[in-house]
Amino acid sequence: MFTPGERLPLEELLNRHARCRALLAKHAPSAGGILVTGTPNLYYMTGTAANGLAWLPLEGDMVLAVRKGRERARLESPLASIVTFRSYKELAGLCADAGSPLTPTLAADQSGVSWEQGRMLLERMPERTVIPGDAVIARTRAVKSEWELAKMRESCSRINSGYARLAGRIHPGMSEYDIARVLWDIFLSMGHTGSFPTGLHGSMITLGHIDAGESGNYPSAYDGPLGVKGAHPSSPSMGSRHAVWQKGEVLAVDSGFNFEGYISDKTQIFFAGEKKDIPADVRKAQDTAMLIAERTAAALKPGASPAAVYALSLDIAKQAGYAATFMGYGENQVRFLGHGIGLTVSEWPIFAWGFDEPLQPGMTVALEPKIALPGIAMVGIENTYEITESGARSLTGEIAGIVCVR
Repeated sequence: MFTPGERLPLEELLNRHARCRALLAKHAPSAGGILVTGTPNLYYMTGTAANGLAWLPLEGDMVLAVRKGRERARLESPLASIVTFRSYKELAGLCADAGSPLTPTLAADQSGVSWEQGRMLLERMPERTVIPGDAVIARTRAVKSEWELAKMRESCSRINSGYARLAGRIHPGMSEYDIARVLWDIFLSMGHTGSFPTGLHGSMITLGHIDAGESGNYPSAYDGPLGVKGAHPSSPSMGSRHAVWQKGEVLAVDSGFNFEGYISDKTQIFFAGEKKDIPADVRKAQDTAMLIAERTAAALKPGASPAAVYALSLDIAKQAGYAATFMGYGENQVRFLGHGIGLTVSEWPIFAWGFDEPLQPGMTVALEPKIALPGIAMVGIENTYEITESGARSLTGEIAGIVCVR
């Protein structure tokens, strides 16, 4: 009677399970399986954004248990075992009846549930030992299949086209909020699904950051270099109705496009005026950010360490005199260069100290070198890349300079 918008191929799903099992055996060898709870991870591991949780044993089939929506789950997921539950007390019996009993020790996607939900889950399974499994799923999702890469490439193509259309529809005198409305109109007309999950627990963002001038350095609680005043303190994203893009001012647009669940990330800097009128300090900072982007993108090769790529960016920024303002300044400064990306904005790996596991073909990552100019703006660039056997290729277009708008 109903036709799903998409049904994940069974072979694709089973390959994900096999990869997760291999990583589970390596990174959490005491666990007999993994309990998946968070929505992005549930979608990845089942093919449906279920209201519930799923159990993947090392041996046996995955069991998806939903509080509500079993009919929808059966439409969208190729899993054979989809059951309904009311209480966590029922999980052990349901999994056993499905032929995939819970093991004495199990890993869990702990960041996918609230503190209260986690407490209830543990209370109702007192005979089980639960260990962290978030890093296992993060590593599983980090390397994309060809099925996923096709979606990532399309997402990146659409954001690149959307930004090109934006340049022809904005002008000085518009507020950040009105520019955000234009970008939403463009993106939705191109098939953006409307959601923008960050992957960071408790973090919310809508569309992205639209920053006119000094708004790019506005104090921010978001774990990113680009500040944003936002629509309101209750919703600190998009842009402010009260911040107007003035002639001779920089505009920073940092947004993402969600194509069928897969997100691209791109930052473009605009200038209200002609190229010859761009201030020298803005031009120098942007040129430095582009140099960092070029050098670090060239370093994105299989076997390279994300931490080493980050170190390279710091060295270039320091040599250019931007050590104190690279990736923000003061309390806004963040200590990373980029991040993995896919079903959420922030995925494994992070280009920061401590991330030494080598890059692999099939990873998709975003590098976002940005430089703060206190009292003026923040400039920089961001592109999304696919790691291939021979290196990285940008999926969101070339490393572009400032786009001038009259």
